This record gives sequence, structure tokens and C-alpha cells, in this order.
Amino acid sequence: MSNIYDELGTQKIINATGTYTVLGGSRMSDKTLEDIKSAAGNFVEIKKLQKIINEKVAVLTHNEAAYITNGAACALYLATCAALQIKNGKSRHFYITKDEKDKRNCVVFKSHRNPYDYTISQAGVAYKEIGYPNFILPATCEDLEEAIDENTCMIYYVHAVWTPDGALDLENTIRIAHERGIPVIVDAAAQLPPLSNLWTFTEMGADAVLFSGGKDIRGPQSSGLMVGKKSFIDVVASLGFPIYGAGRMLKVGREEMVGLYSALKQYVEMDHDARAEWCEGEVNKVIEATESMKHFNAQRSFPNEAGQPIARAIVYTDADSQKVHDMLMDYDVGIYVMTEGKNAFYVNPMTMYDGDAEYVIEKLYDIDKKL
Repeated sequence: MSNIYDELGTQKIINATGTYTVLGGSRMSDKTLEDIKSAAGNFVEIKKLQKIINEKVAVLTHNEAAYITNGAACALYLATCAALQIKNGKSRHFYITKDEKDKRNCVVFKSHRNPYDYTISQAGVAYKEIGYPNFILPATCEDLEEAIDENTCMIYYVHAVWTPDGALDLENTIRIAHERGIPVIVDAAAQLPPLSNLWTFTEMGADAVLFSGGKDIRGPQSSGLMVGKKSFIDVVASLGFPIYGAGRMLKVGREEMVGLYSALKQYVEMDHDARAEWCEGEVNKVIEATESMKHFNAQRSFPNEAGQPIARAIVYTDADSQKVHDMLMDYDVGIYVMTEGKNAFYVNPMTMYDGDAEYVIEKLYDIDKKL
């Protein structure tokens, strides 16, 4: 069967790494693709569609409100703009001067700084960092209380295993922020599974929680999801596409809205225990296969790189792991693995499908003979 990537001369790959953006995030199901095709084939009034879908998504995720964006980073930008509007009481047509930027700050733990939070400064807000990115002197309640001042518009909190120690726990962060009338925005872009994260952080009191729609939910890669308090999400909606203002440039097509809604319905209904068991089985296949190989030895690794409760295989090798990575990618259908130091790499079944493990094992046997 012909494939658009064949026409383009672009190599197809087995994604044995995970839901990384640079590899396309995840693959959408046939059902999601069918719903996207249906959406793309008809006109609809976008604002009405947006309202209906966001209300249904809120119910699906057990939240007061929800808002579909074009990516988690754009969700952070819109959340920052909403926090500014709540703080300053201005219209969505606010203009930012240098003096104003110096007077607007977002409190963030230094250990939570990351390349994605650039969107906060793009909205005209300065970072006010507290704490240190280590366990030697972690931030305290007193540190956060002292950091919040008359110019603070929001707290940005990252919930991810890749953040180093040094931040205050989320529960105390929310308590202190709300005592001072400051909203807390939680970045949980890659923190699915577990499914319960869709509502856990908002039940703790977070004003808005941000997820990627194109990772484990398996919606369109360019989609994002914001859930949270209705009072906060209503302000976000007043700023976002298709309304003219700060978020007008962040267009979300009917295809992305319907695609994420469709994928989310399937994700909520999925048997996540069965999926975890399938992943364990694929890991065992790799482990058992390497027992007869000379240059590879696999072991179970849990949880995965994002802290998700999905097993993966770490494959140790006496060869250079980057060389093995390159050899795996050199087949007509390449295999993309994540290296770990000079002598190990991971095979992550999270983004693999039936038959993929067998293909990976076949190529490992081939490489084992060549090394």
C-alpha cells in the first residue's frame, strides 16, 4: 500500500523511544482519523463547536472546565495572559511596555525552569525564581510567601520527573498562593498515564493544568489541553482563538478540536491495566531474545523516562550505544531508540504496536552478528 512518506522520500521509523515531539508524538487511532476526516469535510461555526467540545471534555476529565489549545506550550501562553488579565483587570487588548514587564512577575521554582517556559516571557511576564535546583537547600513555605509580592500574577509549577529537587510540594504551593489570591498553573504536559492526573491536580486546587494532546492521549500532535477552574478557563476563552486578542494567532482548527475530543474519549475508556500488561509482555520479548545474543543484554526498567507507570527494556551493550542507534536507523524502516550513556539504550513499548517488538528483535540479531 502506497504511503505519503514513500512519495516524499522520507524514512518511516519504529518509535521505540516514547512520545517525543521530534518523532511525531504518537500515532492516532483509525477512529480518531475517521472523526478528523468527518470534521474536515464539513463547515461548522467554530465558536459553537468550541463551546460544545470544551464542555464535553470537562465532563470526560472530571473538571469544572476545559479548553483545547494548539499544544501545551500555547496553553501556557494563554494561561499567562489570563493571569495577567485577572491581575490587572485590563481588556484582552493589553499592551506591554518595558516598565510594565518589570512590574509583572511569575514566581517559579528554579528547579522548574525549562525551555518550554519561554512562553511566559513572551506574554510579557518576568520570572521570579526561588530556591535552588538541588536537595541541599530546598525551597520552604516562607520562601514562597516572601517571593509573592504586589506584582505577582501567577505561580508556574512543573509536575515532571525530570525536574531536580528543590521545589516546594504542590499542596503547600497552592495553599500559599490562594491565600494571596494568586492562581497556580501546573504544567503536566507529559504526565499521562496515569489517567487520574487529568483531575488529580485540579482536585488539589490548581487553577489550570496543562497537557499535551499529541502524547499519550494520541490526539493530533499540534493539540493541547487545559483543564481547571471555570472562573479561570472562562478568562482563557475570552482571550483565545477565534476571538481577536492575545490568543487570536493560536488557531485551533476544527480538525484538532474534534481529533483531541475523539482521542480523549478513547483514552478515558481504554483498559489501562491491559495496556500496561501488553507493554510488560513486549519488554519480556526483548529480554528473552537478548539472552542468546553476544553483544546485548536487556533488563526491565520501570517507570519510564517521564515517570509514567509503563515498563521499558534497557539494553546493555559492549558496543558504542550511539553506533547501535545509527545501525538501527540504517534499515529501510528505521528503529529509533534512546541511548543511555555510552553502553546502553532503551526499547520503550509505549509507542510501539503489535509486531514492532519482533521487528526490533530481528534487527538486533542482525546487528549482533555484525558487531
